[in-house]
Amino acid sequence: MKLYNAPMPAPNPRRVRIFLAEKKVNLPLVEVSIMTGDIKKPEHLARDPLGQLPTLELDDGTFLSETVAICRYLESLYPDPPVFGRNALETARIDMLTRRVEFQIGTPAGMFWRHAHPFTARVVVPQYTEFGESNRAHYERGLGWADKELAGRDFLAGADYTIADICLLSMVDFADWIGLKIPETLTNLRSWHARASARPSARA
Repeated sequence: MKLYNAPMPAPNPRRVRIFLAEKKVNLPLVEVSIMTGDIKKPEHLARDPLGQLPTLELDDGTFLSETVAICRYLESLYPDPPVFGRNALETARIDMLTRRVEFQIGTPAGMFWRHAHPFTARVVVPQYTEFGESNRAHYERGLGWADKELAGRDFLAGADYTIADICLLSMVDFADWIGLKIPETLTNLRSWHARASARPSARA
């Protein structure tokens, strides 16, 4: 297998790299440049018709995209330590939390990036700046939800570090890079961020 990858600050490839680091699994990484538009070239579109990263190529030539789908597949091959839960209820709760991270935090951060950040102005046409800026408030509301979930917990789902935490870490670090900071008042979230960032996998 090999993973088609892009370096930091791209958040989605980082999710899979963190997951692999938690599993202590090494896969060959093939760099595909986002900056030079290689993700939209025919060679990569043959792997993923939407031209996204990361993409996992299996030994038989099958391609998988979307970070959680890739990680679920890898979890089936490398089940320890479990990152998607140990039983049906844990798995369902982790799925719920992951979904909410993606929608409540990832979506407004993505809309801010597309419509309010100067870097994307040359490729997102038209760019609706007022709409983009409005997503700051939506993003902070999402962070507020996460802060409440983390009250009395080390990680989103409880004591264990899971795919929900991996998704949250990759998103808040990318959001910080584009100018969306974690408010000082969200002390649970800030403490969680320090714990998650201290894990060796965070350097993946």
